[in-house]
Amino acid sequence: MRQSIASNRMSTAHGGSMNPQAASAAAMAKLIEKKKEFDAVSALERASALYLERIQGLADDCDIMANAGEIHGQVLSQWPKMFQILNLFLTSQINTEEEATTELGSTEGQKLVRIPIDELQAASATSKQKSES
Repeated sequence: MRQSIASNRMSTAHGGSMNPQAASAAAMAKLIEKKKEFDAVSALERASALYLERIQGLADDCDIMANAGEIHGQVLSQWPKMFQILNLFLTSQINTEEEATTELGSTEGQKLVRIPIDELQAASATSKQKSES
């Protein structure tokens, strides 16, 4: 709704008490006032747009954190199953070791190691020849 500008016009029928310079100054003051209002509304619109962008960024971050929390919950729900599997594995390892020790009997603690004597002798012979030269 716009106000009527008819009341602001000088009436020529009544002899017009305002001179043209005063009317021009009043119109200029009103124009400056309206320009300030327009600039304030424009600044408010820009600030609102920036605020909206920030809020949308926060919403995106919240969505990411919600998804991460959901994945974290899924991983945590798998831990009991993992411990159950590890327990079964350890139990089977213990049973396998017990079976192996009963089969081996007195050979417990013995370990066979192969030593490459031929290679060691060849290496020592070449090192002696180098030191004599």
